[in-house]
Amino acid sequence: MNTTGSPIRNIRCELLSNDWYTLNKYTFELRRRDGSWQQQSREAYDRGNGAVVLLYNRSKQTVVLTRQFRMPVYLNGHPGFLIEAAAGLLDNASPQERIIAEAQEETGFRITQIEHIFSAFMSPGSVTEKLWFFIAEYTDDSRTGNGGGLAEEGEDIEVD
Repeated sequence: MNTTGSPIRNIRCELLSNDWYTLNKYTFELRRRDGSWQQQSREAYDRGNGAVVLLYNRSKQTVVLTRQFRMPVYLNGHPGFLIEAAAGLLDNASPQERIIAEAQEETGFRITQIEHIFSAFMSPGSVTEKLWFFIAEYTDDSRTGNGGGLAEEGEDIEVD
């Protein structure tokens, strides 16, 4: 197997949708392990990168989770409401800055000390998104509001 140079060449991109985020179709040649080139075509959905935080309270041995409706899950035969940790897209902020803001918007807890656990591509076969995962300790005193997300962003988040 040749490990030098780019594994792809002759990349062509066709924009399929630019509504909520972007969906592109890429046609390219991929170098196979035997050194030959094979033409392939893939669609990639680009919605930007994001961050997620699991809030925990060490003394109470509890975590804060949210519940909200997710249309793609509903379309796959699920009732649509998922239990999640607070998360959001980076929108040109650092993962650390964004997750501190998202935690307060979604859960009502103000956090200041966060710990990066890992980063991962969530669905690399079709989505470009990379997520940064954090944990952060909360206390009852760190609650500054009810959370629930931002109505202007279409959020209606229940906090558990």
